Parts: sequence; C-alpha cells; structure tokens
Amino acid sequence: MMIEIDASIGEGGGQIVRTSLALALCTAVGVSLHEIRAHRRNPGLRAQHLAAVRAAAAICGAQVAGATTGSRALSFQPGPVQPGRYEIDVGTAGSTMLVLQTILLPLSLCGAPSSIVLRGGTHNPRAPTFEFIRDSYLPILKRLGFTAHLDLERHGFFPRGGGIVHVHIEPRTPAAALELLDRGPVRAKSARVLLAALPTHIAEREIAVVRERLALPAGACAAQTVAAIGPGNVLQVQIDCAEVTSVFAGFGLRGVPAEEVAGGVVEEVERYLEANVAIDLHLADQLLLPLALASGGVFTTLPPSAHAETNAAVIARFLPLEYTASELPGGRWRLAIRAARSGAIEGSGAQRRDSGAMVG
Repeated sequence: MMIEIDASIGEGGGQIVRTSLALALCTAVGVSLHEIRAHRRNPGLRAQHLAAVRAAAAICGAQVAGATTGSRALSFQPGPVQPGRYEIDVGTAGSTMLVLQTILLPLSLCGAPSSIVLRGGTHNPRAPTFEFIRDSYLPILKRLGFTAHLDLERHGFFPRGGGIVHVHIEPRTPAAALELLDRGPVRAKSARVLLAALPTHIAEREIAVVRERLALPAGACAAQTVAAIGPGNVLQVQIDCAEVTSVFAGFGLRGVPAEEVAGGVVEEVERYLEANVAIDLHLADQLLLPLALASGGVFTTLPPSAHAETNAAVIARFLPLEYTASELPGGRWRLAIRAARSGAIEGSGAQRRDSGAMVG
C-alpha cells in the first residue's frame, strides 16, 4: 500500500515531508510525495529534509527513491522500525530538532529503548530550539506516554552548525487523553541569551528590552557565552505555568538590531499571555501528531496556523482522525483530536532487537 500526497497543499513546507515520514514509520504504510515545496523560493528537498529522510530510512531499512537535493518527488516504503543506537549527522547547520521529531515517536512505539547522537544545528531560525524541545515539547509528550531525555554536548548555530545532542528514548507507556484548557497561574518568567563569538553588548541590549517590557527582575535574566564552531545569538524567554511551560525564541541575524530581535520575542510572549490560552502557537503546531498517535486530547491556543491545519490534513491521510478547531470568545481557540485506534499503531512493524547505524 502506498499513500499519495500532494506536498504543495496548505502551508506547503517541509513539515509535510517530516509528518509523512513519521506516519509511514508508525503505520508501516508507504508514502509517495510529489510537488514537494513546489511554491518555495528553492523548491524541492533541501539538506535538512534529506537528513530527515536518511534518518527515517536508517531506523527501518526503508526503500527510498527521489532522495536528492532539489527533488520534488519522494517515494518511501518503510520496513520494520528497529530500536537501537544511531548516529545522525545532518551534514549542515540544518535543525537536529526537526530531524529528531521525525523519528522520536516511531522509536517510542518500538517496545525497547533507543539512543541517538545528533550532529548539526541546535538553534536554528524557523525551527524549535534545543530548550523548546527539552522544556516545553517533551514534558507534554510525557503526559501522552512518550518519554525522551536530551543532553546538549555542544551548541550549533546557523549557518555553521556543529552542534551535538544526545537523546535517549524510552518505549511508550499507556496514558490518558490530554486535556489542557487552562495553563494555570504563571509561576515564573525568565530570559536567557546565548552568545558564541559575539560581543556581550548584544546580550545586554536584548535583556534590557525584555526586562523593561516584561517587568522581569535582574535575577530572572542571564547571558551565557557558549562554545561553538561558529558565531551565534539566541534570546529565549521561558514562561513557567502550573500546567505547561512555553519557550519563545528570537535569533540574532546580521543587520538586525538586538532591540528588534528582543522586541519580536516580547510581542510573541505578550500575545500568548494576553490570550490566556494553554498552548502557544508553535507548540500547538507540533502536538497534533503525538495526540493522534496516543490517546487524543484537547487544548486551547491562539488561532491555528497554516502549519497546524496542514499537519492535520496530512495526519488524516494515514489515521482515522477526527480533528476540530473551534473559536472561543476573546480570540481563543479550542483544538481537539480524536486518537486513532491504538491497536493500529502500537508495535506496528516494530522489532525489539537492538541495532546500530550511522547516518551521515
């Protein structure tokens, strides 16, 4: 069986490829994608998408066609997913966190633990940061029965990369459906700036903006100089609530003032806090797939993005999905997803024997 997907639908980006690969692995069903990133400035598969394809193929021995730079068509026929020890080198500054999201859930369903070493970018524009995955995404996944642990050995900033992340993935355990309609009281707000090979005044200026606009005390803000093979600057603001933690990030770019970087992050934080929703916009995009593979759930968030709507459409091609997005008073939204029949997912094609592979 092979599911055909027009990868230019909806948002039309690389997330369609990653979600399709993850679902092919979880359901043991092949997928054929065409018109990949057809409307982007550089259409077709790029390096970080190919890294996800290679990683997905490595953990299941897939038969793959079309996995070349610029290819607009990809055929992926998975074999049984094998838990084990893997080393995955993105080969560029491409996001290791996006590659991880492609294979984390399939490996969690194997019934045996896995260990992964990821090399590449750890802090990339338009991708979740290491801290976002560790402190925001994984705690929610744990409530769904998916458990993973991350350790950062070396930071990797765009455009040089060179970061190293160690991941340990446990087999999924049964869990109830997720209900996150209220984030609970805000317990703490903090800001942290990461710098590599850049002047410290950049961090000072970013923190000054955050402190003034979010009324943060000096003790809640920190700047850290880190070792990396190339320069980098990331500002992250963390909002710890009783029920959920949200991480917002802004990246220093050549020609963009530090004050502008900080201002953009603050606007995202303010929008989230003022909306009084449980889940921030970026996390909402990424929760639909684990919800569909687990016991389902419901949460409140900001108006769903094109990423979320497209992700739901792709998931529905693989699983008997019931997805609803309902507007609530005050600009809040309620997203709900009914879980697939667990018997169709748990252990589908997964093997318990240990394996090892290197993807580079």
